[in-house]
Amino acid sequence: MQPPTNLSFTSEDLKSWYNSLLQPLLNPTGTLKSRVIHSYSTVFSGFVATLTTEEVKQLEKIDGFLKAFPDRLLPLMTTHSPAFLGLNIGSGLWEKFGMGKGVIIGVIDTGITPGHPSFDDTGMPAPPSKWKGRCEFQSSVCNRKLIGAQNFVQDIQMDDNSPPIDDEGHGTHTASTAAGNFVSNANMLGSGNGTAAGMSPRAHLAIYKACSEIGCSESNVLAAMDAAINDGVDILSLSLGGGPSSFDEDSIAIGSFAAIQKGIVVSCAAGNGGPSPFLLSNAAPWILTVGASTMDRKFKAVVTLGDGQEIEGESLFQTTNVPFTPIVHPPSCDDLGDVKGKIVVCVSSVAAGDNVKAAGGAAMILTNKDTQGYTILAQAFDLPASIVNYVNGTTILSYVEKSQNATASITFKGTTLGNSPAPTIAYFSSRGPSQQTLEILKPDIVGPGVNILAAWPDQVGEFATKLTKNFNIISGTSMSTPHLSGIAALIKSMHPNWSPAAIKSAMITTSQLLDNNGNPIMDEKNNPADHFSMGAGHVDASKAINPGLVYDISPEEFIGLLCGLGYTDKQVQTITNEKVACKKVKKIEQTQLNYPSITTSASTSNLVVNRTVTNVGTANAKYTAEVVMPKGVTVSVSPKVTTLLTRPETGRSINGAAPTTSLRTKAKLRFGVELSRYRALTTPHLLSCEQMNRLTPHLCIDDGRPASHLGYAHTWSRCLLVRRPSRSSRTPPRQRTYTAAPHLDYAPLGCTPQLQPLGRPDHTSDTTTRGQIVPPLCTHDSKSQLCTTDNRSIDDVSCHRTIITH
Repeated sequence: MQPPTNLSFTSEDLKSWYNSLLQPLLNPTGTLKSRVIHSYSTVFSGFVATLTTEEVKQLEKIDGFLKAFPDRLLPLMTTHSPAFLGLNIGSGLWEKFGMGKGVIIGVIDTGITPGHPSFDDTGMPAPPSKWKGRCEFQSSVCNRKLIGAQNFVQDIQMDDNSPPIDDEGHGTHTASTAAGNFVSNANMLGSGNGTAAGMSPRAHLAIYKACSEIGCSESNVLAAMDAAINDGVDILSLSLGGGPSSFDEDSIAIGSFAAIQKGIVVSCAAGNGGPSPFLLSNAAPWILTVGASTMDRKFKAVVTLGDGQEIEGESLFQTTNVPFTPIVHPPSCDDLGDVKGKIVVCVSSVAAGDNVKAAGGAAMILTNKDTQGYTILAQAFDLPASIVNYVNGTTILSYVEKSQNATASITFKGTTLGNSPAPTIAYFSSRGPSQQTLEILKPDIVGPGVNILAAWPDQVGEFATKLTKNFNIISGTSMSTPHLSGIAALIKSMHPNWSPAAIKSAMITTSQLLDNNGNPIMDEKNNPADHFSMGAGHVDASKAINPGLVYDISPEEFIGLLCGLGYTDKQVQTITNEKVACKKVKKIEQTQLNYPSITTSASTSNLVVNRTVTNVGTANAKYTAEVVMPKGVTVSVSPKVTTLLTRPETGRSINGAAPTTSLRTKAKLRFGVELSRYRALTTPHLLSCEQMNRLTPHLCIDDGRPASHLGYAHTWSRCLLVRRPSRSSRTPPRQRTYTAAPHLDYAPLGCTPQLQPLGRPDHTSDTTTRGQIVPPLCTHDSKSQLCTTDNRSIDDVSCHRTIITH
């Protein structure tokens, strides 16, 4: 619904104009106040209202109507991490980068805890003059660190004027990770003690509360993004997402496109749907999509078995050591039987600790599931406990089963640094490829997201001690995202004129592929991680500031990509808030987008990929291209050597011959500059057998052909996942679904949790010591959606919140 172009609208005028459109649609008892939720002026031209299905149909008849789609709920997805990323107090590097001075980071989340020492403004400069936002706390609460705070959570049971207080902790944690000020003696129950700071401790924070205990309404998120763009933020950090979605129906993709048009970097969580493929959130190419990795810090709780074997585990509650004690593994940790005075072994379960303590158990050993592998999410139980990885768990279980008088002890060794291998890829970190753009690598990059210590609204645990501060240790791509947001702020502070794409490129091309042992980064199975797990690699903050070369992309090029992907003119307009005629636009194929990574599908023909690099380093620098490829693939680069003046651009053709073997393989195109002050930058190059039409994957078999070539079903919408068949036995496809978390505490709007179709992950919240859970959407007739209290679809009663674009 395009507003009249001959009038100048303020935001209030625009809202009044939208109201005038709705008035004729209302029944005699309806009121505008009860219908209109938000209006938008920047992310797109549109509004949110509570409408019946019939009213939406009437609205579709109005001239200028473009699209209507239902509102969705999006789930929410550090003392040591700065040092782990090369940022050390007193080393000069942080000081050289300005610590993010002059940059405004907008955090869209559950709000903020004002008065927390992480948001003290000691050492902070005044906000930039461009800042236009407001503070909805009392005037004394906001300061030079926390320069803005607004609440966009709309709820009929809440006061619309309530301040953006964080009742969940998630927003406080993510904000302090991105830009928290220095806080000494920060710890959680004594663990991780040190000086806490965000990635950009001198950056300003603007807080936009769009999420509550049940998740984040898309309409609220869009309203927050709309405000943040108009307020003048430089970076937007969103630790939330809704799973795979077409870009024209993805609120974050839509809002982030408006942001990059204004020069704002948007950093978003890849999601916690791993390790299964194709479940990535926030995959739009103009977004920095962030996965999660581990650090070299552990909270050790070593289990010693009666036969002398030592098994390393972790615990956030470092209590008194447990001497050798009988150890048992009951059939179920829900019904324990007689375990009084014994160490109880349970397989991963949030409720196990409470059950063991209630039954009189002396201690607990919690083992990972197979899917969790080597990733340990440390927790604090209110009894002595150790969490061990899957492999070590099988060792313990085997010992218990084979021994008549099995015993074990637990020794707590505190917080240790320098452990290896690190980083590794977290099991929960959502994997690519993207369902929408198979040939654009996603996630883009990974950063610390496991056992991250950051600010929290209150003390954690019933057994708080004098060492306890208001900090918590939790895990998720929600935690890795603000790390990257803060690093983006460091780059923006040093290079204020760089585009969002250039800042993304700087982080991607300088990322690391090796761990602290010099070996390839491993995944949760202790296998070398592929690029669909880690993107380009692990972020290296110290190198990203001076990448030498960047791959830049304009918003117009993204429009060419959208047209090339087959989006209609109306769909492109929905995403870009611009009238677009794709027939007049130069279409860009995925492989030809000037992205800082190259992803191609293996085929029988040669492929030429073009990239343009921009010199942001020293003038007259001489760069040499080098390609590292495995056997079976031939790649050539032209030109191989080039001398770049100050910030010119040079085209580079990458010609790849068809592979002689069928494989998913990774390579790298490395530009080495002949100046010692710059390190090599790498462009990841991935060849993959996965091929798909939009939203319809074709999973591949051993010989690289799509499974459909052998007559196997592969329709995503029917929840069918083709298992890789052996060459000797061709089994039929297996239906696969994801179930609600067994420890779900509640369901939205009174629903009973049901199965979810493949394509939406089994989302739970980031692990916290409080065990909070963000419920999955209920399902109705194989479609994920919100339900009424009697478990009917909201659509069935013709009452749902609708987002209208025009």
